[in-house]
Amino acid sequence: MSNQPSSGELPLTGHLMELRQRLMRSLIVVTGFIVVLMPFSRELYAFLATPLLAALPADTGLIATGVAAPFLAPFKLVAVLGVFGSAPYLLYQLWSFIAPGLYRHEQRLAVPLLISSVVLFYCGAAFAYYVVFPLVFVFFTQAAPEGVAVMTDISAYLDFVLKLFFAFGIAFEVPIATLLLVLSGIASREQLASYRAHVIVAAFVLGMLLTPPDVISQVLLALPIWLLFELGLLLSRLVGGKNSADSDGSAASS
Repeated sequence: MSNQPSSGELPLTGHLMELRQRLMRSLIVVTGFIVVLMPFSRELYAFLATPLLAALPADTGLIATGVAAPFLAPFKLVAVLGVFGSAPYLLYQLWSFIAPGLYRHEQRLAVPLLISSVVLFYCGAAFAYYVVFPLVFVFFTQAAPEGVAVMTDISAYLDFVLKLFFAFGIAFEVPIATLLLVLSGIASREQLASYRAHVIVAAFVLGMLLTPPDVISQVLLALPIWLLFELGLLLSRLVGGKNSADSDGSAASS
């Protein structure tokens, strides 16, 4: 029984209708988040700009070089936050759509993986805001040549921090990727552990590609990738051992 999908197959039109309904529900939820957050767009942007403002000299601040930038930058932030905030519901809709085609043991594994993926992404964004941003912005402002006033455009600042949010959020998914490689049989835990040196080099290369051209942010991205890779190896040992014990128990009972 565990080797069969949990429900029967639907015709293609049925799948398309279901997909359309779930996409509409997701769009409604994202729009709802945007509508709720829109009155607080200025406060949200001020909170986002806090790490940079704390690093700037007392008499300086952010500027807006575009005519519509004072409105568009906070609105873009609210739109991104709408997607971020509704991510659990979006993943639930994705899960509900693909779950009928999964085996029961895959369903039991997919739920904690989806939940942990969301939590890790949020952790990566929080790490970027509370740890990386203060260090990076202090470095940037102190590195300015003599006589240069550091005044960042609000749209450029938003694009910069969103890039770092996504970079660190994706980087924090390394344990999930490592665990999936082991559980899917693509690579064993021992094989992945033997590539530890390659992973460390790749982490620093990714840090160079995904972050601004400064050593601090590159190192602050590379080190978590390596440590999270080690965490993924540890989880693969625990989950792999549990699965092996379950398999042995099932074989003994049969």
